[in-house]
Amino acid sequence: MIFLPMLGSLILLVTPKRWRDEMAGLLSALTLGLGLMIWRAGGSGMLDVNWVPALGITYATELSGVSLALAMVTAFMSFIAVLYAARRIPNPGTMLALILAMETGLLGIFAARDMVLFYVFFEDALLPSLLMLAIYGKANRMRALVKFAAYTLFGSLLMLVSIIGIKYLGGSPTFALADLRAHVLPAGRTQTWLYVAFLTAMAVKLPLWPLHAWLPDFHEQNHDSGIPDVMGTLYKVGGYGVFTFGITLFPDASLELRPILMGLAAFTALYAAWIAFHQQDWKRLLAYAGLSHMGFVALGVFSLNETAVIGAMYLLAFQNLYTGALFLAVGMLQERTGSIQVRVGGVMTQAGALGGLTLALWLASIAVPGMAGFVGEFSILLGAYQVYPWLAFLAGITTIAAAAYALTAFQHTFWQARPPGGIPVHDLVHTEWLILALPLAVAIFFGLYSAPALNLMQPAVKAVLAALGGN
Repeated sequence: MIFLPMLGSLILLVTPKRWRDEMAGLLSALTLGLGLMIWRAGGSGMLDVNWVPALGITYATELSGVSLALAMVTAFMSFIAVLYAARRIPNPGTMLALILAMETGLLGIFAARDMVLFYVFFEDALLPSLLMLAIYGKANRMRALVKFAAYTLFGSLLMLVSIIGIKYLGGSPTFALADLRAHVLPAGRTQTWLYVAFLTAMAVKLPLWPLHAWLPDFHEQNHDSGIPDVMGTLYKVGGYGVFTFGITLFPDASLELRPILMGLAAFTALYAAWIAFHQQDWKRLLAYAGLSHMGFVALGVFSLNETAVIGAMYLLAFQNLYTGALFLAVGMLQERTGSIQVRVGGVMTQAGALGGLTLALWLASIAVPGMAGFVGEFSILLGAYQVYPWLAFLAGITTIAAAAYALTAFQHTFWQARPPGGIPVHDLVHTEWLILALPLAVAIFFGLYSAPALNLMQPAVKAVLAALGGN
């Protein structure tokens, strides 16, 4: 499942142009099918072999629990991105190859059970993202690219220092997560500083304020179709990294810094929602909306409360569905009107299906009951309230702010009177229906019937929090 997309990316280089769309679609569908088989089997077993024995690096992978849920959403949304790229991008071979290559990096991140392997996949997913921006981005893409690369590489360097530190100072024989867990550093300044270094890298990719400055420019300057934005949304692995590696390898530091980190997360959620309300560009609005969601995820993870952590992982997985689909809806809007400005006006009167599905996706984004986002956000607030009630209250205000910015922007674009001389807007056609409706259907299914995902995630969360003595 991990390397099939990368194989597909290489196959596209020798595939005739007329068959590239079908080949990319087939390989992404096969990857998703393999994921469904692993889910039905209850997860994959641990594969652990020596990779670089002299350095203690192992090839250790496993897809189960939270990692399997995130991998499934990644495979699903990568399939959706391939479908839309084949329809929207002229001569899409390069874009399709980059999507598949990035999918391998993302799946590897979730499957890795060795810290060096995690780092390798983390960097592997970065390169296609940078290339998408460089090749397909807008006029100011180089500035956005340099900012994105600088933040990510700076965080990666600190993460590498932390990885090396926890192995050699802890005395672990390898970088495998199981060995590192058996040789956790004692409580003290060393563990805290190594946690801060690791956390900085994860905070860039969550992202959290103030390490979020790359995010709005990254989305604004990416291709109008929204396809690179979908893949960028899937690359927000910071919450997963803190959950899988941070809590278990730095348990005392996690407890020590909990109030500060929860406060930072709550502020990020509210701050991003406030900034989103003032955006006139749909992509920047969605960027800040995603940042607000990540503040919620961080609040749940940093709370170290079982209910909140389960909610955080649930939200981290399923917000990728509706956020990614909303970026594609904005791409469809730009294709029809030539603009991604909020004040386009009157689109609903001519493109009712596009407006209706976009509204439904926004309702999922603002966590309306019956949608997957509600399960995640409600669980986070419920668990965080048991730890620090006033921080949960502060973050809870975000739900009101989210409804304000989402519905106000939707009204300006789809209901407000259209300016004189506006070009006619045609409605959804062909595969566009599936591209927006399928993510929405999955978000509704897991909003109404959350048991399959919760049953998958809960044992993994319990196992991670056991490092803290239960919570």
